Amino acid sequence: MSLNAEFFRFDALSNFIGIFVCIFTVLVFLYSLGFMPKRKGLIRYYLYILLTLISSLGVVFSNNLILFIVFWGFLGLLLYLLIGFGQKTNTPATAKKAFIIIGATDALMLLGLAFVWRISGTLQMDAMRITLSSKVAVWAYLCLAVGAFAKAGAMPFHTWVPDAAEDSPAPVAAYLPASLDKLLGIYFLARLSIYMFRMNNSMNIVLMAVGSFTIVAAVMMALVQHDLKRLLGYHAVSQVGYMVLGIGTGNPIGIAGGLFHMLNHAIYKSCLFLSAGSVEKKAETTDLEDLGGLAKFMPVTFITFLIASFAISGVPPFNGFASKWMVYQGIIERGSSGGFIWVIFLVSAMFGSALTLASFMKLIHAVFLGQPSKHQAPSTEHRDVSPLMWIPQVFLALLCIVFGVFVYRVPLKMFIFPALGERVSSSGIWEASPATILIIVGIVIGIIIYFLGTLSKIRETESFIGGESLKDNPQMRISGTRFYDTVKDIGFLSVIFKLAERKLFDIYEVGAKITFAFNKFLRYLHNGVLPTYLAWCLLGMGIIFYILFK
Repeated sequence: MSLNAEFFRFDALSNFIGIFVCIFTVLVFLYSLGFMPKRKGLIRYYLYILLTLISSLGVVFSNNLILFIVFWGFLGLLLYLLIGFGQKTNTPATAKKAFIIIGATDALMLLGLAFVWRISGTLQMDAMRITLSSKVAVWAYLCLAVGAFAKAGAMPFHTWVPDAAEDSPAPVAAYLPASLDKLLGIYFLARLSIYMFRMNNSMNIVLMAVGSFTIVAAVMMALVQHDLKRLLGYHAVSQVGYMVLGIGTGNPIGIAGGLFHMLNHAIYKSCLFLSAGSVEKKAETTDLEDLGGLAKFMPVTFITFLIASFAISGVPPFNGFASKWMVYQGIIERGSSGGFIWVIFLVSAMFGSALTLASFMKLIHAVFLGQPSKHQAPSTEHRDVSPLMWIPQVFLALLCIVFGVFVYRVPLKMFIFPALGERVSSSGIWEASPATILIIVGIVIGIIIYFLGTLSKIRETESFIGGESLKDNPQMRISGTRFYDTVKDIGFLSVIFKLAERKLFDIYEVGAKITFAFNKFLRYLHNGVLPTYLAWCLLGMGIIFYILFK
């Protein structure tokens, strides 16, 4: 049962999003106490965190579109201010880029709001149920959906996410691009697609196409990244594709999977960013070439990062597998109505999951399991971070396990199904208990075999490659960054990666180049020479007279 009011709405969907907005705020606040004790302007930082919480709750519980847009726009400003606490050279430019992309899509949302008013005559979100039967209705939906895409980081409005992930402080990256922006963006897309508009087959296919393309394109970019946080930023973009794809299926199991994946992503990606922040705190770098061998020095961070990596890669019995499984089931159920395009969507989703696993194999090796680089001094503070930092990581890692093993009893039954208000067939839900028992049995057997192998004496020697000791020949060290460098050399992919490096797929950079070219043209025309201005005046008068007296 929902409680409706003129300006605010409290129902199962908004309540569950609001709960997790508060949870992530508390965790990031606690982590920040350990990560940012010596930064300047900490009072402003914590004030911005508090204002972000208030604005996010305003977005979630708003029932009036004007009130919603006010809170939504304020979040764009707070994003700009929080990114600005980064200490890298590119931080100001990154903050400006995020603000412009979010602000431009907010302007389109205002246009969509005008279209909605024209069609329905109301701005109450619970009072509209618009059918996509006219061009105005379609444009209204697209203008509003664009804002959700930009906030969540779906392509082509994604380019601010990797930049913000790389240049902003780790707690900010975990709080906004990783968790809150995903929750709020996908929440609004779900509100649009389930409650405010009546979707048709064509629009559902558009959503599924955007989701599939986002999954594959972003994970391909993640494969070749050499910065820890930037790589995680591209994965934050890729995972949005599963959420959009699930909502685009238009059936209960797919939509439930999309919303569940939204929640799961916020959990494991926040854990990944917080763990990356711990690595950055100790190693003072996020360049994968300069990392390695941190597992034995940072065991808690390693374990939390490993669990979250399994979750995002879709390894059972962790939560990421459960939600991806539901999205797959939604695609298959949609395919039962005929056609073949659903096969493309399914293959894209599964292929993206495989590449995600490959990418995190590279990442775990480069950061935790590989040989330490020569840039890491042996006397570095080789111990894990303070409890203020690892407690949020451990909490989120435990949620990855609980939401995967007890998938039906906890997240689905308590949050997702009540939010949808409809019954989802249990045939599409992953039964985690039998798989979990078998996995535990396999691990126990492996541990027993390991300890049996240690009973006999073994010879110990230095690691070597081709007969050469790594200790004496550090140039033989193979970094995880080299795992997939050959991907850049594969036929047409090499062309795509080169174009991406030139930022030809960056909507912000392309827009900036077009704007500057237009300004240059105007400066050329208005050169300050009086005869030129007189000529323009005469030409303008001629055009006006022609229009008036033709």
